[in-house]
Amino acid sequence: MTISKNVRESIKNASWIRKMFIAGAELKEKFGAENVYDFSLGNPDLMAPQSFQDALVREAKINQPFLHGYMPNAGYPKVRRQVAQVLSREADMEFSEDNVLMSVGAAGAMNVAMKTLLNPGDEVIVFAPYFAEYTFYIQNHQGIKVVTETTRDLLPDLQGLQTKITKKTKMVVVNSPNNPTGRVYSAELYRNLTDILRKKSYEFDTNIFLLADEPYKKLIFDDGVYHSPFKFYDNTLVATSFSKDLSLAGERIGYLAISPKAKDNDEIFRAASFCTRTLGFVNAPALMQRTIAHVLEATVDVDQYKKRRDYLYKALTDIGYEIPKPEGAFYMFPKCPIDDDIKFINILKDKLVLTTPGSGFGKPGYFRISFCVPMETIKNSIPKFKQAFNEI
Repeated sequence: MTISKNVRESIKNASWIRKMFIAGAELKEKFGAENVYDFSLGNPDLMAPQSFQDALVREAKINQPFLHGYMPNAGYPKVRRQVAQVLSREADMEFSEDNVLMSVGAAGAMNVAMKTLLNPGDEVIVFAPYFAEYTFYIQNHQGIKVVTETTRDLLPDLQGLQTKITKKTKMVVVNSPNNPTGRVYSAELYRNLTDILRKKSYEFDTNIFLLADEPYKKLIFDDGVYHSPFKFYDNTLVATSFSKDLSLAGERIGYLAISPKAKDNDEIFRAASFCTRTLGFVNAPALMQRTIAHVLEATVDVDQYKKRRDYLYKALTDIGYEIPKPEGAFYMFPKCPIDDDIKFINILKDKLVLTTPGSGFGKPGYFRISFCVPMETIKNSIPKFKQAFNEI
């Protein structure tokens, strides 16, 4: 056996998202791309804002020594200061450059945070459904994943959370707007959730951290409001990226932010800078750091995603699908008309509609639709969704 046992086992349980994406490529080759309705991958299809394109061209034309060289592992101080200014406005507290580390996307930020904080055997609580890669991030750093459930509306079940927290709990991961449900956490939910963390930290004489995964925080519909978790809990870290709100998924640029009120926040920053290097990232991409500094508050045309959400939600609920209405991101998470979600997504696949089973997100009986696809694809897929529903 050449590869490690852990990796071999992880490959067996590899992401359903990627499995369906690969299946989609094969079906498109066989039947033609226009005849396959691929909702499997959260790969944003909207163009990046023109302001980003302009900034990229300007930065690419600059030529001077060390422009593409190393910088501090945490990233360019000037860029981090600019991010800190944005965070200060969002959270209504004072952030500095030493509360921000530029990262290789939100995934890189989460891995750095976990490497920094977790001891072997520490428990990390996630709410099902959860982004499937969390499992592997936690395993990377010898943590133990603890799954707790959501309510019927697919929001965190706080009563269940209380029963899952133990003396070994080091971190609770939240994700709003949520992948795969599109649900957005209210201020009240954050207040109640963080009250539990404070009480349990006191009860067990520990420091429980809240790690918020927020790459969709600008993709909120219907005049909804983004609530910064920094406002509710001192021991908060936020991992985010520009992959979704600027359509830069392949550029791998984001940041990790540490609350200035977090216990030992200076030490956490120094340790996270060290982990950025030792995990092999070294630093976030130089050109992307300099470019996004010009567009920190820009976003794609969120209304396009809203129009798709509205059309798809009405069409599917008219058919009879049960769906908690997503308030953000570009996903919805319908309940399957049968208990076996794997069987149902294969029925859809036979009709050339590609979705992802809820089992891949720790929530069997549901399936995820990623609607970051052209409206024409959505409209043409509806008869297929209806056929599958009626067939069941």
